[in-house]
Amino acid sequence: MPLPTIATPTYELKLPSTNKKIKYRPFLVREEKVLIIALDSKDQDEMTNAVKDVLSKCILTDGINVDQLPTFDIEYVFLNIRAKSIGEDIRLTVTCPDDGETQVSTTIYVDEVKVIKAKNHKKDIVLDDKLTLRMKYPSLDQFINSNFQSDDNPEVVVDKTFQVIADCIETVYTEEEAWEGSDFSNEERMKFIEQLNSKQYKKVEEFFTTMPKLSHTFEVVNPNTKKKNKIVLEGLADFFG
Repeated sequence: MPLPTIATPTYELKLPSTNKKIKYRPFLVREEKVLIIALDSKDQDEMTNAVKDVLSKCILTDGINVDQLPTFDIEYVFLNIRAKSIGEDIRLTVTCPDDGETQVSTTIYVDEVKVIKAKNHKKDIVLDDKLTLRMKYPSLDQFINSNFQSDDNPEVVVDKTFQVIADCIETVYTEEEAWEGSDFSNEERMKFIEQLNSKQYKKVEEFFTTMPKLSHTFEVVNPNTKKKNKIVLEGLADFFG
């Protein structure tokens, strides 16, 4: 007679990018082990793959492709799965900004952590009196490649930035016509980006700088100076730093 199967609870959560409800379960011991090994390795690729692998297993709703989810969706869902798996509280040690050296232990709670959306953020960027560019959010792989794969060559850095922008073209449209980004090659999308003037390019950059992000702001008191310090955590790494 085999051992009984342990029932796993399920929960619901809204994806910040679409408000679509998804079902998920906590991660299991074997999955937690993979995460711990990846986090201890400090290897960005290994950590990314571990997070995506766990999310793929824990998200129960059909049709959710983790590889295509925006970075802030992945961070928010992972944080909530972690909360249901290990606990709602996260204990951190932060450095007080007022002296840059005093460290303070603090506890934050996952239900207080939100995805912050800037009021001036727009996915549709008006390029001129005819053309409008609709952007989509970068995937986790695209975000990691552009932000963590270091290179001292300025030309390479610019190329990577252009590549992310080209990958995030969803649609170019006028009142009469529309061109889907997925219908064109990477080279064609890159050439389109290179045609932008400085003012248009700045609008595109603003899409990324105002993009929704996982964020939490709180205060700690420096025990040495007695001053209040505002701490801002942004992105998944800050919550496990």
